This record gives sequence, C-alpha cells and structure tokens, in this order.
Amino acid sequence: MSQEPQTVSIRLLEKEFTVNCPPEARAELEAAARYLDEKMADIRRTGKLIGLERIAVMAALNISHELIKERREQSGDLNADVQQLCLKIDNALGSAKRREPEATD
Repeated sequence: MSQEPQTVSIRLLEKEFTVNCPPEARAELEAAARYLDEKMADIRRTGKLIGLERIAVMAALNISHELIKERREQSGDLNADVQQLCLKIDNALGSAKRREPEATD
C-alpha cells in the first residue's frame, strides 16, 4: 500500500520551493534538488544570465544534454558488447560445425 505524498521543501538559488512526493522518493528528490542547485549556481557565477527562470532553463538544458550523452555512451557500450557476443557465438558455432562428422548417404 502506497503512502500519501509528503510536502518537501527544497532550495534553489536561495529560493525555497515546496514539492509533493512519495515518502520513498524523498531522498532522490533532495539529491536531484542539490544537483540542480549546483548547476544553477555554476551558471549564475558566469554572470551571463540573469533571472531565476533563465538560469533554470539553461540548467535544465545542460542536464538534459548530460543525460542524452550518457545514454548514448551506454548504448554504444551495449552495442559493442552485443557485437562481441555475436562474434563469440558465430565462432563457437563455426567450431562446432567443423567438428561434426559429415553425414554419409
């Protein structure tokens, strides 16, 4: 049985926000808020953007880019692993065929 959502306070660039989330997701929400706050603070330190909304959008774009890049790298790793596995299977099947006695009629 799922518990009722809790109200959690998070801080982004010294501004407090309240967010509802399930109790079991609270730790992840707080970690995500800390990460977002760090990214937003980095952007604000550059001094090129002003305004919480603009900084938040730029942070969201940067984080989305990181996610897509990580997924692409993981997918590439998975594809390479699958290709290696296919080669091993092909080699094993080829070895097994070479060892089978030929059928005579």
